[in-house]
Amino acid sequence: MRPRPEGTGAEPAMLWGRLACWWAVAFAGLHFYWALGGDVGLSVSAGPLAAERPLWFVVAGLWGVGALCLLGALLAWLLARSRLRGVPALLARWQGWGVSALLLARGIGVEVLLLTDTSHLSASVSVGQRAWTLALWNPWFIAGGVAFALATLRSRRDTDAGPPPPSRG
Repeated sequence: MRPRPEGTGAEPAMLWGRLACWWAVAFAGLHFYWALGGDVGLSVSAGPLAAERPLWFVVAGLWGVGALCLLGALLAWLLARSRLRGVPALLARWQGWGVSALLLARGIGVEVLLLTDTSHLSASVSVGQRAWTLALWNPWFIAGGVAFALATLRSRRDTDAGPPPPSRG
């Protein structure tokens, strides 16, 4: 029998897959809230677009991103399934690494750009946007990237290990 993390009752792939799934569902819910007219936190993440809310922004930026997050939740759920084998497992792992890389690049890349100001964003990014992005949004993306990376990594280890040995006795 494979070891399980202390006190969780779940295999590592399942634990990290569930965390990545909940991360994606929470982010989808936030985007759907904004798409339905909610404004808490939107002005500090989207700036002037939050006040104007052009149709393309609501459709692609809010509903679209929310839908992509739900697809990410499905992927995380698949990564948590230890019975996933063969081509579906390989595709899920490739997609898991892709999602992880995208989230980490977004979180770390924007963090570095804002901290170093090498792109001279200070003229287009308000002080409030900068503070919230550095303290909340970028760490949120980094946390999602790490959760997807660990779910993908653990999924590979759990599926490569094969079925558990038969129990004796």
